[in-house]
Amino acid sequence: MTETLRVAVIGAGRMGADHIQRLNKRIHGAEVAAVVDVDLARAQAAIEGIPGAVALADAEKALNNGDVNAVLIATPGFLHEDILLKAIAKDIPILCEKPLTPDAESSWKIVQAEVALGHKRIQVGFMRRFDAEYASLGKIIRDHELGELLMLHHQHRNPSTPEGFTNEMLINDSVVHEFDAIRFFTGEEITSIQVRLGKATRNAPNGQHDPQHVLLETESGVLADVEIYVNAKFGYEVATQASFEDGIVSIGGDKGPYTRSSGRWGGNVTPGFEERFGAAYDVEIQSWVDAALKGEIGGPSAWDGYATAACCEAGVEAQKNGEKVAVKLAAKPDLYK
Repeated sequence: MTETLRVAVIGAGRMGADHIQRLNKRIHGAEVAAVVDVDLARAQAAIEGIPGAVALADAEKALNNGDVNAVLIATPGFLHEDILLKAIAKDIPILCEKPLTPDAESSWKIVQAEVALGHKRIQVGFMRRFDAEYASLGKIIRDHELGELLMLHHQHRNPSTPEGFTNEMLINDSVVHEFDAIRFFTGEEITSIQVRLGKATRNAPNGQHDPQHVLLETESGVLADVEIYVNAKFGYEVATQASFEDGIVSIGGDKGPYTRSSGRWGGNVTPGFEERFGAAYDVEIQSWVDAALKGEIGGPSAWDGYATAACCEAGVEAQKNGEKVAVKLAAKPDLYK
């Protein structure tokens, strides 16, 4: 296997640009070989100061560039399927930002294509698995330090939403992370989802009901819930409380020093996901690179991407009908067992 990944980053928007700088400045064993964006000027701006990198407007040209031996996909989700299938055909390491694809049917196509290849090439970008607090809680669960895990309580709060952030996107773009986190913590598939719509904030845009309460159950009967509140105004907060037979563990509270002075007290709330999970992204990308150099993946698989897509479909259905909806999954291929 090569000693260096020469990565084509597909998409130079907010997430892609962040990964380009990460690969260029903080990741060992990888270099940016090409940046692709439909806006060629944005791709050119993204490679400024990166020796040897080229800017392109077409993903296929990047995949056919002999200097490229890995790909990081950071385009909008609806563009992922075509790029993934072409990258699988090249049999090169792939890191695909979530979602794998926007729906379970197309995600299953990707799973089948990888199964036909015969080995795992796709790592999906669920960065929370690489957060230090998530990793610590995951270890407590796996080691049964406090007995059996019984319940999970999640809070996912954003200060505001961008224009065009729809009701369905609360599930597909936000709660998707909790779907993966619950699967990560429990090691089980989610079997059912219900969404409750209660009193809505006046700060939600037209057509969006915010906040929402998502109720879930896993194969062994672990109950989980998610408060998704995307116009909370006060900052970005992602927190989890786990209830065990012999104790309670909480992660993801306020960050920084807690100060008491002049009759007041308090600390800071992170303003966005980059600040809250910046270190996790670094660990995630380094894990991908280290594994890819050995012909492996270093995180969530294409199956994880497919399973969360199925959860999202059930979640949107539950959002619309208010009923408990079963999550429908195909049989898990041996490649992912």
